[in-house]
Amino acid sequence: MTMGTRMEKEMERLRTENEEQAKELKILYDTKIKMDELIKQNQAPKVAFSASLLTFFGPQSVGPFHDDLHTLIYKHIFLNTGNAYDANTGIFTAPVRGVYVFRVFSKARGNSLKAVTAGLFKNDQHIISTHGHQEGGFISSSNGVSLLLEEGDKVKVNLYPGQWIFDNGEHHHSTFSGHLLFPM
Repeated sequence: MTMGTRMEKEMERLRTENEEQAKELKILYDTKIKMDELIKQNQAPKVAFSASLLTFFGPQSVGPFHDDLHTLIYKHIFLNTGNAYDANTGIFTAPVRGVYVFRVFSKARGNSLKAVTAGLFKNDQHIISTHGHQEGGFISSSNGVSLLLEEGDKVKVNLYPGQWIFDNGEHHHSTFSGHLLFPM
């Protein structure tokens, strides 16, 4: 075998080895990108809250308020991971852009003149409502929604004028809950 032939064979072997290494490098690079994304997701803030209206034992109705919408302040905090819910104002403020899930449960005493109608609002815009009305006994209503929120968006529950809502500090019938499903 001549020196030229040996060099050609060696160059072909090196070219093949280089192609195989390039494929392995591409696999490693793709794996690193996936790992970086998983690390980023794992570092996303943990955001979840759940609260009921009353902090003390005993039944109590809130409302009716006749002038305008009334923001409900859910004071009994079951969970407030990330501290995005403010128990002084009743307002949840999104700490990051992402998809959030909210649930509202409302209970009221039956009354021919009053109902329980509470609405979930995003930045003062109505999104969903709970509503129930009957003559006597108790009535419950619930609703939930997933929303894309921007950082700083505000979510709250308003009681409609002339309506009322009931809670009991022992049984916690009327609640407002939410959590970050995933950041965007």
